[in-house]
Amino acid sequence: MFQATRRRLALWYTTVTAILLLLFATGVYLYVRSTLIERVDDTLKHVVEVVDRSLVIQPTEGTVTPYQINVEASFRDNTQAVEDDHIDLEWFSPTGELLWSTLSEPLDIPLHPRQTAETVHLSPAHLLRQFTKRVELGRYVLGYLRVSHPWFEVTKPIRQLIVDLTVGTTLMIFSTAAIGWLLSELAMKPVRDSYQRLKQFTADASHELRNPIATIQTNVQVALADPDMEPQWQRHQLKVVERLTQRLGRLVNDLLFLARVDSGMVQPEWQPVPLDALLMEVIEEQQLIADQKGIFLSLHLPESPDFDLKSNDTSAELSVDSTSESDARDRTVRSKRFSASQPPLQPLDDKAFTVRSKRFSASQPPLQPLYDEPFTLLGDWNQLARLFTNLVSNAVQYTQPKTDKDEEGWVQVKLELVQRPSKGGRQGSSWIQVQVRDNGIGIPETALPLIFDRFYRIDPARTKDAAAGSGLGLAISKAIVDNHHGQIHIDSTLNQGTTVTVSLPRSQLDSYKRLYVNS
Repeated sequence: MFQATRRRLALWYTTVTAILLLLFATGVYLYVRSTLIERVDDTLKHVVEVVDRSLVIQPTEGTVTPYQINVEASFRDNTQAVEDDHIDLEWFSPTGELLWSTLSEPLDIPLHPRQTAETVHLSPAHLLRQFTKRVELGRYVLGYLRVSHPWFEVTKPIRQLIVDLTVGTTLMIFSTAAIGWLLSELAMKPVRDSYQRLKQFTADASHELRNPIATIQTNVQVALADPDMEPQWQRHQLKVVERLTQRLGRLVNDLLFLARVDSGMVQPEWQPVPLDALLMEVIEEQQLIADQKGIFLSLHLPESPDFDLKSNDTSAELSVDSTSESDARDRTVRSKRFSASQPPLQPLDDKAFTVRSKRFSASQPPLQPLYDEPFTLLGDWNQLARLFTNLVSNAVQYTQPKTDKDEEGWVQVKLELVQRPSKGGRQGSSWIQVQVRDNGIGIPETALPLIFDRFYRIDPARTKDAAAGSGLGLAISKAIVDNHHGQIHIDSTLNQGTTVTVSLPRSQLDSYKRLYVNS
C-alpha cells in the first residue's frame, strides 16, 4: 500500500516538475527566437535607412516622373558593406522592374511593400528575411528598395538552443524523478510510522478490551446456565464482573484522556498548586499498598519555606529560618517520613495539613500568602495528582519487599527547588523538581527509549498480573508533564532500581500573581 502511494507521489511530483520545465523551456525558446528575429529586422531597417539617405536623386525631362535615382552613384559605396553583413540589396523601378541587385541570380518574388519584415521560403533549405520600402519624393514614387538577409543566422542558434533545452530538460526530468522518489520516501516515512503506531495501538487496545470482555461474558454465561446457583457463588460472580468493568472503565478513561490530549481538547485548569501538599496526599493514598507489600515509602521535603535556591547539586543542604510555633508545626509536616511500620500523617497537626493541602478553584480565589510558598506552581491539581500517583504506584508495584541483596525494598519521593542557569549570563529560572526513586527490578537500557509509548510493557508476562496496568500510565504522565511545559526523565539500572525525575517550571506563577494582585 505504501509503495503504491510512494510511486504515485513520485510520479505526480515528476509530472508536475516536467510540465513546469517544459513550459520554462518553451518560454526560453520563444524569447530567444523572437529576440534573434528582432535583431535581424533591426539590422534590415538600419540598412534601409542608410541606403535611403545615400540615394542620389536626379531631375529628368520628358518622363512621367520628374525625378529618377542614379543607381550607379547611389549603390557604389554600399555594395562592399552589405556583402560583409551577408545582406543583399535590390532596386526596382516604380513599375516593379529590377534595375540593380547584389544577388548572383534574380529572385522570382513579387514585391510586397510593407512596414514590417517578412520571411520568404525559396526552398525548404533556403529562407530569407526581407524588408521592402517604397522610396518616394513628394507625391512621386521613385522606386522600391528590397533588403534580404539569410535566415540561417536565426535558424542556426535556434537549432542549437533546441538541442540544449532538450538535453537539459531531459536530464532535469530524470533528476527530478530520482529526487522525487527519495523525497516521497521521506514524506511517507512519518505516515508509515503513524500507521504502524495506530495499528499497534489498535491491536493493543483490542487485546486489553478483549480479555475483560471475554471474562465478563464467561461469568455471565455461567450464571445464566445455572438458575439455581447459590447466592454466595452468584455474589462472587458479580464481584468478578464488577472488578472487570472497573478495569474496563479505567482503560476507557485513559484512552479518552490521551485522545483528548492529542486533539488539544484537554486544557489544564490553571490555579496555584502547593506541590508539597499534593505529594502528601499522594503518599497517604499509596501508603496502604506499600504497607501491604512491606515496602518502606518515604517523602522528603525541605524543612522550611524560607531557604536559598540551590543549583543542580542535590547534596546541598537547605537553610532554616523559622521560629514561630506555626512554622515549627509546618516543618513537621514538610520533613515527615512515612514507613511501612508507621502509618502516614498520624501525628501531624490537622490545622497545618489542612492549610497546606487546600485545593483552590476559580470560584474560590487562592490565599494571598500562598504565592510566597516556594513549592507552589501554576498547574492543574487533578492532572498533577494523577501524574505523581502513576509514578509512585509504579514504583511501589515493581519494587519487591526484599531485593536480591537481602535489602529492604523502599520507594523515596524527594521534592526540591532548583535554579537553572539561563543563556547570556542572566538570572536563571526557578524549577520545582520531584524525584521518585526505588530499588526495584529496574528497566533494561534498551527499553528506556520506548518507555513512554502507549501500551508498551517491558515484560509482556506482566499483563497476567492482576495488579499490572494497561501500559498507559507513563504515556499519560508524559502528556501531563508536557501540558505543564515541564520535563520528565527516567534513569534505571536492571535489578538495581529506577529514578524518575519530573521538572516543572514556576515562571508562569509570577504572571498569574501579577494578574491576581492587579485584579
